[in-house]
Amino acid sequence: MRKILISGGSIAGPTLAYWLHRYGLHVTLVESAPELRLGGQNIDVKGPALEIIRKMGLEDEIRAANTTEIGLRFVNIKNETIAEFPIGSSLSMTQELEILRGDLVQILYKKIKDNVQYIFGDYITALDQHPDNVTVTYSSGKTEVFDLVISAEGIGSQTRKLVFGDEIKFKYLGVYTAYLTIKKAESDSRWARWCNAAGGIVFVLRPDNNGQTRASVTFLSPEMGYEKLSNNEKKNILIEKIKDVGWEAARLVKEIQDSEDLYFERVSQVKAPKWSNGRVCLTGDAAWCVTPIAGKGVDLSVSGAYILAGELSKTNDHEKAFLNYENRMRPYAESAQKLPPGVPGIVYPTSKIGVAILNGLFSFVGSKPVKNIMNLFSSKNKEPEKEIELPDYEMATN
Repeated sequence: MRKILISGGSIAGPTLAYWLHRYGLHVTLVESAPELRLGGQNIDVKGPALEIIRKMGLEDEIRAANTTEIGLRFVNIKNETIAEFPIGSSLSMTQELEILRGDLVQILYKKIKDNVQYIFGDYITALDQHPDNVTVTYSSGKTEVFDLVISAEGIGSQTRKLVFGDEIKFKYLGVYTAYLTIKKAESDSRWARWCNAAGGIVFVLRPDNNGQTRASVTFLSPEMGYEKLSNNEKKNILIEKIKDVGWEAARLVKEIQDSEDLYFERVSQVKAPKWSNGRVCLTGDAAWCVTPIAGKGVDLSVSGAYILAGELSKTNDHEKAFLNYENRMRPYAESAQKLPPGVPGIVYPTSKIGVAILNGLFSFVGSKPVKNIMNLFSSKNKEPEKEIELPDYEMATN
């Protein structure tokens, strides 16, 4: 039985582990955190990810963990609603299956924990590839031998750096983003709220199913290396950026000061000329990070894991399997990385006049006459086009 090590316990890693085990492979999953990482913001399960989740028998569980969000409201700094788009609208970021990232991580863990060996609080520090296997050294000093190693880590993957060095490039999109969980206030409801402020700042507040609110602050900036700062330095940068801009900035300043789950990172895409080297392969954000702006992170993570596992199940030739996986997934990943002209900068006006113009555009698009016209051309009743073909690997291996 082939032994495979997966590094990364977020979404791509556990999904890959599920399918590899289902195809009869021995799987170990190593996660650098001492326990499951249950933080994070709202994510959606749709398209190919939903198709695969159904194959895994997890749809009902995910529906039960819905965030309760009913749609998106654009508001001005006086908190006046200028446009609203309910769930299902083509202009709403709220999808039918909205779930907290941490809830999905927990659901996947429960599904595989009895069949996959988990190692928490450790990570890969060295990889020594041989013709027939890979010797892995962990930060704990322990060594182990595997047939294959898969990095399903995040955008800053250290395992990827061990194998590819500086070959992987990043495309910075011109914005930094911060996420945190905050206490629910009277102004919060089941609607997500989006507010543009002068200085190229966008605030988003979204409800969750735990009685709290998920907040994000995103702003235009040249690349400044903020992601390398200490947590306190990151907090100071954020507070200085938003403290005088109005809306709910004063509330967020206090929440940032007290936050224990702040995530602050540049928004960058991963540009990898290849996804495998010998017996080591990349998947998820480590391979193609498309950023939250593309709205397809879960789609890609789940479908990439499914296809990689399926291709490995078809052959003992790992190089052939890795190549087939990349040939299937790369067009989809590169398509998701292509953003419309002006995005993301166009939605981050720096002046008050620019914010007023953008809010006027939101108001126009959200008006009843325009919505009625858009509904005439809506393809709501049509079957959506498949973004990527998902082979039935179980039929192929039977």
